[in-house]
Formats: sequence, structure tokens, C-alpha cells
Amino acid sequence: MHTDFDRCVRAVQSKDARFDGWFFTAVLTTRIYCRPSCPVVPPKVANMSFYPSAAAAQQAGFRACKRCRPDASPGSPEWNERADLVARAMRLIGDGVVDREGVPGLAARLGYSTRQIERQLLAELGAGPQALARAQRAQTGRLLIETTELPMSDVAFAAGFASIRTFNETVREVFALSPSELRGRAARGRRPSPSGVLALRLPFRAPLCPDNLFGHLAATAVPGVEEWRDGAYRRTLRLPYGHGTVELRPQPGHIGCRLALTDQRDLTGAISRCRRLLDLDADPEAVDDLLRSDERLAPLVDKAPGRRVPRTVDADEFAVRAVLGQQVSTAAARTLAGRLVTAHGEAVEDPAGGLTHLFPSADALAALDPAALAMPAGRRATVVAMVSALASGELALGVGSDWPKAREFLDAMPGIGPWTTEIIAMRALGDPDAFVPTDLGIRRAAGELGLPATPAALTRHAASWRPWRAYAVQYLWSADDHAINRIPAG
Repeated sequence: MHTDFDRCVRAVQSKDARFDGWFFTAVLTTRIYCRPSCPVVPPKVANMSFYPSAAAAQQAGFRACKRCRPDASPGSPEWNERADLVARAMRLIGDGVVDREGVPGLAARLGYSTRQIERQLLAELGAGPQALARAQRAQTGRLLIETTELPMSDVAFAAGFASIRTFNETVREVFALSPSELRGRAARGRRPSPSGVLALRLPFRAPLCPDNLFGHLAATAVPGVEEWRDGAYRRTLRLPYGHGTVELRPQPGHIGCRLALTDQRDLTGAISRCRRLLDLDADPEAVDDLLRSDERLAPLVDKAPGRRVPRTVDADEFAVRAVLGQQVSTAAARTLAGRLVTAHGEAVEDPAGGLTHLFPSADALAALDPAALAMPAGRRATVVAMVSALASGELALGVGSDWPKAREFLDAMPGIGPWTTEIIAMRALGDPDAFVPTDLGIRRAAGELGLPATPAALTRHAASWRPWRAYAVQYLWSADDHAINRIPAG
């Protein structure tokens, strides 16, 4: 996108928010960079330059605009649409892997040399993994500065900086303000948050239909791990340094997010996982335009545009839950998962509500005597095989996973059918083209819309929906009167 100069100019001059996160505008005279929708008067065309990432703009010597805060724009939808090396690397960087394990750790997870990763990221994003992680650390630091009363030394290390000096220098360079000046500006008119709670706004590209997104999460919530309370979805989080709880509330123009973490170093990863859970970096205009071209799907798209694919904060957890949910109702799947949590989950405290446990990790489940898993023998065998593969690393479903390799492994597992593979691909891997033509709800909706109702014929017809078949699934499901399509009252 950033290489198409004329298209970028048109987006900036029209202040088109759809392109926020796709590219960044650098102003040569003021040495600042902005998002395309920046509210200030657009600069002269001769003074514009465009960069593919905030990190690239920062490396070129530009500082972030104080009006539009380009560092806080939605992420590029490309990183959740693609399965190549650059997209996998960006998802891992977003999850904080470089901060925790360095570039060698990133390379080890991806199975490539550090040189190859540096080369490909530089070619596509204009910045290497260290610079991209540095830009992310700066944004995390700003969040902590502006939303907490943590001492600046704690902010620095929680954001992933190696020293307070580096933290101070980076904040000044990126935002043209010292950490204390940032905090002073933010404090004016700010409501104090409860001790230990971070209150954030998660941006997204409009439109966003929250009905199926929050309806699905609420309808499938596992007791003790998730709940719907007072108009918000709440759940526990298992994170690299500790654990936490999150409250996500749909609001006009953003998602309200309240995080309580046992270790502030998990902030970057927690935000990344929440954004991924709600598919907030999607490009709904591109998705809906393509699906609307099918005259049978168009009425569903027009009725409630901007549907997202509900994903997950923990791919291993979702894989286990998908197995438990095979060939049973939503309520039965919740009951089975709830029993597993009560028996083997890790207890946590939640002063604000009814969250009691972390979902048991694959390692913990793999260490159990299979007889301890209270479920039918066939399902138990599949769960045991799944958690063993996850714990050993044979099956990788995390943000940096190889999608084709994971699919191939799932297809070969006894007890895992096409429906389970595709549901895991859709929600755990995040594949936007995952498709479940054997799903009863999909087949029923297809028949009512005049679409082919057999799996094979529907798959052939759905070729025109690629690469957005996972979104087509959400629209087809919306034709049914099911709890997953409605935000609960209260």
C-alpha cells in the first residue's frame, strides 16, 4: 500500500480511517508521522512521504503526531490474513516474543535464520524485528504512563526496556515528550482507575457488528474461566509471566478493555491476545465488499455489516475445547469444559466477579492419568492425543504457527474430523479462509438462502468467497435464531 503514492495521498486528503494501520504518513517539514485519518489539515503533497510501519517512520527520524496518535492505530490486517514468514513474525512480535526471547528466540520459533528474518522484514516493513519491537515497547510504555500511577522505573521494565535510560530516550525520541510530561498531559481530565486495573481503549476499523462476536463468546463461555456480566465479556488469561483477568465491553467507536495483571510485563501480550480474540485488526470493508458480490449472501451482509470472527486468547485451550464440543450441543460442551476446569484448572482470585480458574494447560493435562478425565472413552482418547501433541510440540497452534503444517497434523489425528480441523483453523490458527461446510447450521442456512446444501457443492460455490470464507460462515450462522448471534441482556 505505502508504495502507491497517489492512492496514499487520496486516503490522507479524505482522512479515510479505513487505511489507519495500513501505512503511515510522514511530513517532511515538521518531521512527524501520522495515521491517514489525522484530523489536522493535510500537508502539501510535496511534503508527504509514506512508510509501511510506525517503526520504519521512527527509524527515519520522524516522531509520532500528538493529535492522531498513530502508534495507537489498529494493526495492519495483513498480519492476520497471511500465513507466510513475515506475517508469522509480526504476530509473534505483537505477542512480545522479541521482548522475552530476543531475535534469536523469534528465529527459533519460526525455523529460519535471524539474517533471513531481518532481510524479509526490512524488505516489506522497512524495519527489522528489533526496531518493530522497540516501536511496540514505546506504545506499551505510553499506555502504562498514561493509564497507571506506576513509578517510571516499573513502567520501563514492564514495557520491555532493558534500562531506564533507554526507556527515557525512546519515549523522548518517539513522542517528543518526556515520560513525566506524557503523564502530566494524560492526567488532565482522567478518571482514576482501581488499583492494579489498566483501563484501555482498543481501536478497530468500522463497521463492527458486536452481536455475533460477543454473543458467541458469551454463549460458549466456560464456567469459572469466562462470564458475561453487566454488559461485558470477562475471562481469565494465562500469560508468559503470570496470569490476569480481562473485561471487554463493546462501545461506540472502540472496545473498552480493563486488564488486571499479576505481572505488568504481560501487558503487550495481553493486549495482542485481546485484539486477536475480537479480530479487531480486520478490514471489514474488503471482506463485506467481496461477500456482498454473491447475491444470496448480500442480504445477510447488508443487514449487519462488519461481522468479525471470534477467535481465542489461547490456541491450546481452544483446541481442547473443540474436541470436547464435537457432536454435542453448545450447552453440553460448556458443561464438559467446566468439569475439566473445576477438576484440573489452576485456581485464581477475582475480586470483581465469578472468575475462579485458568483453563488447564496442555502440559498439566498431558501429565494426568487418562482415567482422571471424566468423559466418554472415545473423546478421552482424542483429548489425550491432542494434549500430548500440544505438550510435546508436535502440534503448534500459536500465533507463529505454520498453518498448512498444523492442518496436516490435525487431519491425520484419530478422532479429529473435518469440522474440528476447520473450527481450530478458524479460531485458534486465525485462518480467515477456514470453512465448515459440514456444520448443520451452515447447511440449514445455505438451504434457506438457495445455496447448495451438500458439503461438496457448497464448497465449490464458496470458492468465490475466498479468502474470506470464515467471515461467510459468520454471516451464514447469523441466519439462525441461536444464542451465538445475540448479545445477552444485562
